[in-house]
Amino acid sequence: MVRIYTDEIINAVCLNYAERRGVQPSEIEVQLSWDEEYGYTAELWVSGRSQYLIESNLLESIEQYMHSHYNRRVFRSDIKLDIDEDAGEFFADIADQ
Repeated sequence: MVRIYTDEIINAVCLNYAERRGVQPSEIEVQLSWDEEYGYTAELWVSGRSQYLIESNLLESIEQYMHSHYNRRVFRSDIKLDIDEDAGEFFADIADQ
Protein backbone atom coordinates (compact mmCIF):
# COMPACT_ATOMS: atom_id res chain seq x y z
CA MET A 1 0.00 0.00 0.00
CA VAL A 2 1.13 3.51 -0.78
CA ARG A 3 -0.03 6.46 1.31
CA ILE A 4 0.09 10.02 0.07
CA TYR A 5 -0.61 13.00 2.28
CA THR A 6 -2.19 16.43 1.96
CA ASP A 7 0.63 18.05 -0.01
CA GLU A 8 0.72 15.30 -2.63
CA ILE A 9 -3.07 15.26 -2.94
CA ILE A 10 -3.01 19.02 -3.53
CA ASN A 11 -0.17 18.60 -6.04
CA ALA A 12 -2.22 15.94 -7.85
CA VAL A 13 -5.19 18.29 -8.13
CA CYS A 14 -3.02 21.23 -9.22
CA LEU A 15 -1.29 19.19 -11.93
CA ASN A 16 -4.55 17.72 -13.22
CA TYR A 17 -6.41 21.03 -13.40
CA ALA A 18 -3.41 22.98 -14.72
CA GLU A 19 -3.32 20.61 -17.68
CA ARG A 20 -7.08 20.97 -18.21
CA ARG A 21 -7.02 24.76 -18.00
CA GLY A 22 -3.75 25.35 -19.81
CA VAL A 23 -2.10 27.17 -16.91
CA GLN A 24 0.90 26.53 -14.71
CA PRO A 25 0.28 24.42 -11.57
CA SER A 26 1.64 27.30 -9.48
CA GLU A 27 -1.33 29.42 -10.65
CA ILE A 28 -3.78 27.10 -8.89
CA GLU A 29 -4.71 27.09 -5.22
CA VAL A 30 -6.51 24.18 -3.57
CA GLN A 31 -8.11 23.77 -0.18
CA LEU A 32 -9.26 20.29 0.85
CA SER A 33 -12.20 19.77 3.17
CA TRP A 34 -14.52 17.13 4.54
CA ASP A 35 -18.03 17.33 5.96
CA GLU A 36 -20.75 14.84 6.76
CA GLU A 37 -23.09 15.99 3.99
CA TYR A 38 -20.70 16.17 1.02
CA GLY A 39 -17.77 13.97 2.07
CA TYR A 40 -14.35 14.88 0.67
CA THR A 41 -14.31 18.02 -1.44
CA ALA A 42 -11.91 20.72 -2.49
CA GLU A 43 -12.19 24.33 -3.48
CA LEU A 44 -10.00 25.27 -6.41
CA TRP A 45 -9.01 28.81 -7.39
CA VAL A 46 -7.56 29.58 -10.79
CA SER A 47 -7.43 32.94 -12.56
CA GLY A 48 -9.54 34.53 -9.83
CA ARG A 49 -12.37 32.00 -10.23
CA SER A 50 -13.49 29.42 -7.72
CA GLN A 51 -14.63 25.88 -8.46
CA TYR A 52 -15.78 23.13 -6.11
CA LEU A 53 -14.54 19.60 -6.67
CA ILE A 54 -16.28 16.50 -5.40
CA GLU A 55 -14.64 13.28 -4.26
CA SER A 56 -14.67 11.70 -7.73
CA ASN A 57 -12.69 14.70 -9.07
CA LEU A 58 -10.11 14.21 -6.31
CA LEU A 59 -9.86 10.48 -7.05
CA GLU A 60 -9.37 11.17 -10.76
CA SER A 61 -6.53 13.58 -9.96
CA ILE A 62 -4.90 11.00 -7.68
CA GLU A 63 -5.23 8.28 -10.35
CA GLN A 64 -3.41 10.47 -12.89
CA TYR A 65 -0.81 11.54 -10.33
CA MET A 66 -0.05 7.93 -9.39
CA HIS A 67 0.42 7.07 -13.06
CA SER A 68 2.63 10.04 -13.90
CA HIS A 69 4.73 10.15 -10.70
CA TYR A 70 4.79 6.55 -9.47
CA ASN A 71 4.27 4.78 -12.81
CA ARG A 72 1.35 2.87 -11.28
CA ARG A 73 -2.06 2.32 -12.82
CA VAL A 74 -4.67 2.54 -10.08
CA PHE A 75 -8.43 2.61 -10.13
CA ARG A 76 -10.73 4.74 -8.03
CA SER A 77 -11.80 1.64 -6.13
CA ASP A 78 -8.13 1.25 -5.04
CA ILE A 79 -8.05 4.72 -3.41
CA LYS A 80 -9.42 5.48 0.02
CA LEU A 81 -9.44 9.07 1.23
CA ASP A 82 -9.27 9.73 4.95
CA ILE A 83 -8.32 12.39 7.46
CA ASP A 84 -6.33 12.37 10.66
CA GLU A 85 -8.39 14.89 12.58
CA ASP A 86 -5.85 15.20 15.40
CA ALA A 87 -3.09 16.22 12.98
CA GLY A 88 -5.41 18.00 10.53
CA GLU A 89 -3.84 15.92 7.76
CA PHE A 90 -5.65 14.44 4.78
CA PHE A 91 -4.28 11.24 3.25
CA ALA A 92 -5.08 8.73 0.56
CA ASP A 93 -4.30 5.03 0.88
CA ILE A 94 -3.73 3.36 -2.48
CA ALA A 95 -4.06 -0.41 -2.42
CA ASP A 96 -1.55 -2.68 -4.12
CA GLN A 97 -2.89 -4.54 -7.11
